Amino acid sequence: MADLLTRQRDAFLASEIPGVGQRREKLAVLRAAILAFKTELKDAINQDFGHRSRYETDIFELSVVLQSIDYLSRRLPRFMKSERRHVHWTSKSGQAYVEYQPLGVIGIIAPWNYPVLLTLIPLATALAAGNRVMVKPSELTPVTSEVLSKMLASVFSPEEVTVVQGGPEVGAEFSHLAFDHLLFTGSTQVGHHIMRAASDNLVPVTLELGGKSPVIISKGHVNQQNVDRIVFGKLANGGQTCVAPDYALIHEDDLAEFIKQYSASVARSYPDGPLSRDYTSIINERHYQRLMGLLEQARGHGATVTEVGRQPESAARRLRTIAPTIVTGVSDELDIMQQEIFGPLLPIKTYRNLDEVIQFVNARPRPLALYYFGNRDNECDTVLRRTTSGNVGINTTVLHVAQDDLPFGGVGASGMGAYHGIEGFRAMSHAKGTFVQGRYSLPAMLRAPFGKLADMTLAYMFRR
Repeated sequence: MADLLTRQRDAFLASEIPGVGQRREKLAVLRAAILAFKTELKDAINQDFGHRSRYETDIFELSVVLQSIDYLSRRLPRFMKSERRHVHWTSKSGQAYVEYQPLGVIGIIAPWNYPVLLTLIPLATALAAGNRVMVKPSELTPVTSEVLSKMLASVFSPEEVTVVQGGPEVGAEFSHLAFDHLLFTGSTQVGHHIMRAASDNLVPVTLELGGKSPVIISKGHVNQQNVDRIVFGKLANGGQTCVAPDYALIHEDDLAEFIKQYSASVARSYPDGPLSRDYTSIINERHYQRLMGLLEQARGHGATVTEVGRQPESAARRLRTIAPTIVTGVSDELDIMQQEIFGPLLPIKTYRNLDEVIQFVNARPRPLALYYFGNRDNECDTVLRRTTSGNVGINTTVLHVAQDDLPFGGVGASGMGAYHGIEGFRAMSHAKGTFVQGRYSLPAMLRAPFGKLADMTLAYMFRR
């Protein structure tokens, strides 16, 4: 891996900074490769998960990546354009500007839950910024990782883009490399190790982590449209989404109606229950057992665990598949209220007033996303003003991720830095400030030996 990094850095230093046309060409090559390998990628993801709806792969991964590539290509001239900056009055004859130049070699450590989306959008962003890239995909989706490796090798040289495969020990070594920037998407726990490893070489990091993203429903706003949108965000990819609603805060008067509406919405979305073709399995046995353990602990402490939606008539169950489940009567110390769930389980807490909601959210680590359902009124503004989260969705879930012009990232325990939009381009670029001295320069007159001119200038600068 160190040799690969050296090859990429040497190639970067030996080349001119790529212009708009060259960067667009690389993005076009990546786009064409995705379309050429589309079927292989969908088959690979389905094999890695055991069962994953091909529609979900098309909608949540492939189409979003293509959309992001098109966005970057269209906006590259604006992103790359130098910015004029203000010049102090003492240097008025000069000019100041910022240029965004490539950093060099970017390292990307991608997760398993959206192995195409969360590999290729960072890759496209790094290429748009003019960099070389090394990618470490997840070992939990080995078939998909192999297809990604084959796809990228078919269109890029190893000096441009290379894929490094392997288990946790390879990931640990990868995170210690002296990249010019490292982007990691994954759990908060692993994020600690990544940041510690990167610090050895003072490598700047973007950490896209997770956390417990709340969905808040204002009193009286439990209705079919709102609940359908919550079900969509919660159960897509079997709940294995970093920005999925993790738990719901429902007014105590609306609890019964919410449970009724949620079950009905699940039944409409998945008419064959957990055996529906569009319902995704849990990635592996370890995560399946972890989720079952959350439910077992909750039951053991008096919580009510209810499978919702339609149940299959036969006793047949798809491998590693958990039915959509709501959990009520949960106490805060349970693991289901402490850990990021990453599955189709929705714990529900009730509240009596808005202050309880805000206090509950603020007493926990800052989430990657927060969702509010209700009117755009003072209550909504109060929630947004008094809470902090990576991003916010109002009367929607998860769709903010598909808005290319919005930065995507966490805050505090849910992440550091952002990508997507111009923020992503700049995260993988160096903002180089440049000052061009004009013909006349007042500071040139403020040199030793100091005298009356210096006294007059300083008196003016320190005037009251």
